[in-house]
Amino acid sequence: MRQILLPDKVQYIIKTLLSHGFEAYAVGGCVRDSLLGRIPEDWDITTSAKPQEVKALFSHTIDTGIEHGTVTVMLEHEGFEVTTYRIDGEYEDGRHPKQVEFTSNLTEDLRRRDFTINALAYNDETGIVDAFDGIGDMQNRIIRCVGNADERFDEDALRILRAVRFSAQLDFTIEPDTLRSVASHALDLRKISAERIRVELTKLLLSNHPKRLLTAYETGITEIVLPEFDRMMKTEQENPHHIYNVGIHSMRAVEYLAEKFSSNPTILENTISDLDAISEAATFTKKEQTALRYAALLHDVGKPDTKTIDEQGVAHFYRHPQLSADLARSILRRLKFDNDTIALVTLLIREHDVRYAEPGQPIAPRTMRRILNRVGTDKIDLLFTLQEADLHAQNPTLLPDKLTQLDSARRLTAEIIAANQCVSLKELAVNGSDLIAAGFAPGKELGIILAALLEHVLEQPEDNQKEILLALAHKTGTKAPSADI
Repeated sequence: MRQILLPDKVQYIIKTLLSHGFEAYAVGGCVRDSLLGRIPEDWDITTSAKPQEVKALFSHTIDTGIEHGTVTVMLEHEGFEVTTYRIDGEYEDGRHPKQVEFTSNLTEDLRRRDFTINALAYNDETGIVDAFDGIGDMQNRIIRCVGNADERFDEDALRILRAVRFSAQLDFTIEPDTLRSVASHALDLRKISAERIRVELTKLLLSNHPKRLLTAYETGITEIVLPEFDRMMKTEQENPHHIYNVGIHSMRAVEYLAEKFSSNPTILENTISDLDAISEAATFTKKEQTALRYAALLHDVGKPDTKTIDEQGVAHFYRHPQLSADLARSILRRLKFDNDTIALVTLLIREHDVRYAEPGQPIAPRTMRRILNRVGTDKIDLLFTLQEADLHAQNPTLLPDKLTQLDSARRLTAEIIAANQCVSLKELAVNGSDLIAAGFAPGKELGIILAALLEHVLEQPEDNQKEILLALAHKTGTKAPSADI
C-alpha cells in the first residue's frame, strides 16, 4: 500500500479542526485511491465538529447538505466537503435517510458507508483508521459491503450498480455474499433516477474493465437499467463475419477501446504502426471518449429487430445501423444525456458499417470525400476508431483484409485533408455573400445553389475556385440547379 500525502488545502482544513479540539480525517474514496496509487477525484473530510462549528472556523462555506451534516469549505475557489460524523436513520426512498443523528464516534460514521474499501479514514496524527478491514479487502482485491449487504443496498439501491462499477474500475471481485445481495436487490434500481444511473454506467464503461457489465447482466441489473443489452445477449449471429452473439460482440468492441486507451487515456495509437505519421496527434476529450464507448456498446443494438435468416441459414441484419442509431438516441435520452453527446453517438453508429469499397478494390477519393462530408473531418478519427474496435470484435480470420481497407481509408483521408480538398460548405470557395455580390437574389435558392456547387466539387475538387464556381452558378440562373451543374 502507498503512503498517503494529503494536499495542502486538505491538511489546512484538518489541522484547523484539530487545533480547535475537534477530530478530523480525510475519508472514503480519497483514502482508498491514495492507498492504491490512484489520483483521487476529490477529497472528502469527516469531523466530530457540528456543521455550525465548521462554519465558524472558515470564512467561506456553502451549506451543501447541512441537514445531513455537510458543509463545503471554499479555499481559493476550490470546494471541500466537510461532513459531521453521523448515524443514518431509516431510508424511505432508497437513497436518503429520513433523518440523521450526529455522533462523536468515528467508527459509527464509518459503519454507515457502502463498502469496506470506502470505510477508511486518515490524518497524519492518527494514521489510517480501518474499522472494517478495508485494507485487507483491498489486498485481496475484493468488493464487500460494510456489515450486512442487504441492509446497505436497502439504504441506497444505487450501491448495487456501484459495486459493479468499482469492480470494473479497480479490477476487484465482488465478494459472494455481496454479489448474492446485488442480484436479489437488482429490481430496487427502479427507484433510482436516470441521472444517477448514467453516472455509474458511464464510469463503468470508461473503466479499464468494462466487461464487468456482464456481471450487471448476470445479476439482473441491465434488465432494469439497460434492457436492450439483454436482448443483444440473446441474439445470435449466424454469419461468417461473426463468432459471438450481438451482446458479447459489442462488449468485446468496448473492451478493445478500453485496452487501447488504458496506457494513455487521451492518445490513440493506430493499429497499424506505420500510420503514426498520419494521426500521431489524434486526441479525444473525455466527452468524446464517453461517446465512443457508448457507440461501441450500442452500435448493433438494432440487430435483434432486423435479424433475418436466409435459405442457407445465414443471418442478415439489413438496415441495422439506422435502427441502432434510432434506438441509441432513445436510450441516451432516457439516461438524460446532453444533446451533443447524443448527436455524436448516433452519428457514429449510423456510419459505423459504411463500406468504403468492394473487397479488394481501391477506395475512390470521391467516396471518401462524401463520407467526410457526412461525418466531418473533426469526427472521422472517432469513426475510424469505432470501426477498428468493431472489426477486432468480429471473426479474426477475416480481420487482416478488413484492417487493410480501413488503413486505406485512413491514408486517403489524410491525403484529402492535407490537400485542403473541399468536403463541406464552409470550405467551399464561394458563400452566400459572394453569390449575392454576383447578382443572385437573396433567399432559399442561394442554399440550393451552394449545395449543388458542393456536390460538384466533391466530384471534382480541383474546381473549388471562386471564379469557376461563380461561372457554374451563373449557368443555373435563379432556378434550383441539379446536382451535376
